[in-house]
Amino acid sequence: MKYFVALFLALPIAISITLFSSPSHAISSCDGPCHTLDDCTGQLICINGRCRDDPDVGTLRCPNTPSPSDGGCRPSGTVHCQGQSFPIYRCSPPVTSSTRATLTNNDFSESGGGGASECDGRYHKNSELIVALSTGWYAGGSRCGNRIKITSTKTGRSVMAKVVDECDSVNGCPLCRNNIVDGPNAVWHALRLDIEVGVEDVTWSMA
Repeated sequence: MKYFVALFLALPIAISITLFSSPSHAISSCDGPCHTLDDCTGQLICINGRCRDDPDVGTLRCPNTPSPSDGGCRPSGTVHCQGQSFPIYRCSPPVTSSTRATLTNNDFSESGGGGASECDGRYHKNSELIVALSTGWYAGGSRCGNRIKITSTKTGRSVMAKVVDECDSVNGCPLCRNNIVDGPNAVWHALRLDIEVGVEDVTWSMA
Protein backbone atom coordinates (compact mmCIF):
# COMPACT_ATOMS: atom_id res chain seq x y z
CA MET A 1 0.00 0.00 0.00
CA LYS A 2 2.84 2.39 0.86
CA TYR A 3 4.29 1.74 -2.60
CA PHE A 4 1.12 2.83 -4.35
CA VAL A 5 0.83 5.95 -2.15
CA ALA A 6 4.41 6.93 -2.97
CA LEU A 7 3.81 6.30 -6.66
CA PHE A 8 0.61 8.38 -6.58
CA LEU A 9 2.42 11.29 -4.91
CA ALA A 10 5.38 11.11 -7.30
CA LEU A 11 3.27 10.96 -10.48
CA PRO A 12 2.32 14.70 -10.60
CA ILE A 13 5.97 15.63 -10.06
CA ALA A 14 7.08 13.39 -12.93
CA ILE A 15 4.40 14.81 -15.20
CA SER A 16 5.40 18.36 -14.25
CA ILE A 17 9.07 17.70 -14.99
CA THR A 18 8.17 16.15 -18.35
CA LEU A 19 5.96 19.07 -19.34
CA PHE A 20 8.45 21.75 -18.41
CA SER A 21 11.45 19.94 -19.89
CA SER A 22 9.82 19.07 -23.21
CA PRO A 23 11.37 21.05 -26.07
CA SER A 24 9.35 23.86 -27.59
CA HIS A 25 9.20 24.81 -31.25
CA ALA A 26 12.74 25.64 -32.34
CA ILE A 27 13.29 29.34 -33.09
CA SER A 28 16.58 30.05 -34.85
CA SER A 29 18.73 33.12 -34.54
CA CYS A 30 21.37 34.37 -36.97
CA ASP A 31 22.57 31.64 -39.35
CA GLY A 32 20.47 29.01 -37.58
CA PRO A 33 18.59 26.33 -39.54
CA CYS A 34 15.09 27.09 -40.81
CA HIS A 35 12.36 25.72 -43.05
CA THR A 36 9.71 28.46 -42.99
CA LEU A 37 9.56 32.20 -42.30
CA ASP A 38 8.28 31.50 -38.76
CA ASP A 39 11.45 29.64 -37.75
CA CYS A 40 13.58 32.80 -37.49
CA THR A 41 13.64 35.35 -34.68
CA GLY A 42 13.07 39.08 -35.02
CA GLN A 43 13.40 40.46 -38.54
CA LEU A 44 15.52 37.59 -39.81
CA ILE A 45 14.17 35.60 -42.75
CA CYS A 46 14.75 32.07 -44.01
CA ILE A 47 17.12 32.15 -46.99
CA ASN A 48 18.29 28.83 -48.44
CA GLY A 49 17.63 27.03 -45.15
CA ARG A 50 19.40 29.57 -42.90
CA CYS A 51 18.11 32.54 -40.88
CA ARG A 52 19.67 35.66 -42.38
CA ASP A 53 19.16 39.43 -42.52
CA ASP A 54 16.35 40.59 -44.81
CA PRO A 55 17.96 42.81 -47.48
CA ASP A 56 14.63 44.63 -47.91
CA VAL A 57 14.66 45.70 -44.24
CA GLY A 58 18.35 46.58 -44.13
CA THR A 59 19.16 45.13 -40.70
CA LEU A 60 22.65 43.82 -40.11
CA ARG A 61 22.30 41.41 -37.20
CA CYS A 62 24.29 38.66 -38.89
CA PRO A 63 28.00 38.84 -39.70
CA ASN A 64 28.14 39.20 -43.45
CA THR A 65 31.75 39.80 -44.40
CA PRO A 66 32.34 38.98 -48.06
CA SER A 67 34.77 36.21 -48.83
CA PRO A 68 37.59 36.98 -51.27
CA SER A 69 35.76 35.05 -53.98
CA ASP A 70 32.45 36.91 -53.90
CA GLY A 71 33.80 40.30 -54.90
CA GLY A 72 31.41 42.02 -52.50
CA CYS A 73 28.34 40.81 -54.43
CA ARG A 74 25.31 41.40 -52.22
CA PRO A 75 21.62 40.50 -52.53
CA SER A 76 19.43 43.31 -53.86
CA GLY A 77 16.24 42.01 -52.25
CA THR A 78 14.28 38.83 -51.67
CA VAL A 79 11.46 36.93 -53.30
CA HIS A 80 9.06 34.76 -51.33
CA CYS A 81 7.85 31.54 -52.92
CA GLN A 82 7.04 27.98 -51.91
CA GLY A 83 7.12 29.01 -48.25
CA GLN A 84 10.72 30.18 -48.44
CA SER A 85 12.66 33.36 -49.10
CA PHE A 86 15.27 33.50 -51.85
CA PRO A 87 17.84 36.30 -52.25
CA ILE A 88 17.76 38.30 -55.48
CA TYR A 89 21.20 38.64 -57.06
CA ARG A 90 21.99 40.88 -60.00
CA CYS A 91 25.69 40.09 -59.67
CA SER A 92 27.95 37.05 -59.41
CA PRO A 93 31.47 36.50 -58.08
CA PRO A 94 34.25 37.77 -60.37
CA VAL A 95 35.27 35.45 -63.20
CA THR A 96 38.85 34.23 -62.83
CA SER A 97 40.98 31.49 -64.34
CA SER A 98 39.36 29.11 -61.83
CA THR A 99 35.98 30.51 -60.77
CA ARG A 100 34.32 28.49 -58.03
CA ALA A 101 30.72 27.52 -58.80
CA THR A 102 27.94 25.06 -58.07
CA LEU A 103 26.96 22.70 -60.86
CA THR A 104 23.25 21.86 -61.06
CA ASN A 105 21.34 19.62 -63.44
CA ASN A 106 18.72 20.91 -65.88
CA ASP A 107 16.54 19.59 -68.67
CA PHE A 108 16.99 21.87 -71.69
CA SER A 109 14.51 20.00 -73.88
CA GLU A 110 10.96 21.13 -74.71
CA SER A 111 9.58 18.42 -72.45
CA GLY A 112 11.65 19.69 -69.53
CA GLY A 113 9.02 22.17 -68.40
CA GLY A 114 11.17 25.28 -68.76
CA GLY A 115 11.24 27.87 -71.50
CA ALA A 116 13.46 28.02 -74.53
CA SER A 117 17.08 29.08 -74.07
CA GLU A 118 17.62 32.82 -73.75
CA CYS A 119 20.54 32.99 -76.18
CA ASP A 120 18.93 31.46 -79.25
CA GLY A 121 15.25 31.01 -78.37
CA ARG A 122 15.58 27.26 -78.95
CA TYR A 123 15.21 24.08 -76.95
CA HIS A 124 18.22 21.78 -76.81
CA LYS A 125 18.90 18.10 -76.47
CA ASN A 126 20.29 17.01 -73.12
CA SER A 127 23.02 15.19 -75.01
CA GLU A 128 24.54 18.57 -75.98
CA LEU A 129 27.45 20.08 -74.07
CA ILE A 130 25.72 23.33 -73.09
CA VAL A 131 25.15 25.36 -69.92
CA ALA A 132 23.17 28.17 -68.37
CA LEU A 133 24.95 30.70 -66.14
CA SER A 134 23.68 32.73 -63.19
CA THR A 135 22.44 36.21 -64.10
CA GLY A 136 25.67 38.00 -63.15
CA TRP A 137 27.83 35.63 -65.18
CA TYR A 138 25.32 35.56 -68.03
CA ALA A 139 25.94 39.32 -68.21
CA GLY A 140 22.94 40.24 -70.31
CA GLY A 141 23.78 37.62 -72.91
CA SER A 142 27.33 38.79 -73.55
CA ARG A 143 28.61 35.24 -73.04
CA CYS A 144 26.05 33.63 -75.35
CA GLY A 145 27.71 31.20 -77.75
CA ASN A 146 31.01 31.31 -75.87
CA ARG A 147 32.52 28.12 -74.56
CA ILE A 148 33.62 27.68 -70.98
CA LYS A 149 35.82 25.07 -69.37
CA ILE A 150 34.22 23.31 -66.40
CA THR A 151 36.27 21.20 -63.99
CA SER A 152 34.88 18.95 -61.27
CA THR A 153 36.55 19.37 -57.89
CA LYS A 154 35.53 15.78 -57.09
CA THR A 155 36.70 13.87 -60.16
CA GLY A 156 39.24 16.30 -61.59
CA ARG A 157 37.74 15.84 -65.05
CA SER A 158 37.04 18.81 -67.34
CA VAL A 159 34.63 19.51 -70.19
CA MET A 160 34.02 22.33 -72.64
CA ALA A 161 30.44 23.57 -72.88
CA LYS A 162 28.65 26.36 -74.76
CA VAL A 163 26.65 29.06 -72.96
CA VAL A 164 23.07 29.01 -74.26
CA ASP A 165 20.93 30.23 -71.38
CA GLU A 166 20.58 32.25 -68.18
CA CYS A 167 19.97 30.70 -64.77
CA ASP A 168 17.86 33.58 -63.50
CA SER A 169 18.76 34.91 -60.06
CA VAL A 170 16.44 37.95 -60.35
CA ASN A 171 13.07 36.68 -61.58
CA GLY A 172 11.16 33.44 -61.13
CA CYS A 173 10.39 30.96 -58.37
CA PRO A 174 12.61 29.59 -57.07
CA LEU A 175 15.56 31.76 -58.03
CA CYS A 176 18.98 30.49 -58.99
CA ARG A 177 21.82 31.35 -56.66
CA ASN A 178 24.44 33.71 -58.04
CA ASN A 179 27.13 31.04 -58.50
CA ILE A 180 25.37 28.46 -60.67
CA VAL A 181 26.57 26.60 -63.74
CA ASP A 182 23.49 24.69 -64.88
CA GLY A 183 24.20 21.77 -67.18
CA PRO A 184 22.27 18.93 -68.86
CA ASN A 185 23.03 15.24 -68.46
CA ALA A 186 25.80 15.40 -71.06
CA VAL A 187 27.90 17.75 -68.91
CA TRP A 188 27.43 15.59 -65.83
CA HIS A 189 28.35 12.44 -67.73
CA ALA A 190 31.47 14.09 -69.16
CA LEU A 191 32.59 15.03 -65.65
CA ARG A 192 31.83 11.49 -64.38
CA LEU A 193 29.39 12.86 -61.80
CA ASP A 194 26.27 11.24 -60.41
CA ILE A 195 23.21 13.09 -61.71
CA GLU A 196 21.16 11.80 -58.78
CA VAL A 197 23.26 13.91 -56.41
CA GLY A 198 21.98 17.01 -58.19
CA VAL A 199 24.55 19.52 -56.92
CA GLU A 200 28.35 19.41 -57.18
CA ASP A 201 31.26 21.81 -56.69
CA VAL A 202 33.10 22.85 -59.85
CA THR A 203 35.34 25.57 -61.18
CA TRP A 204 35.01 27.23 -64.55
CA SER A 205 36.80 29.69 -66.80
CA MET A 206 36.41 31.15 -70.24
CA ALA A 207 37.81 28.82 -72.87
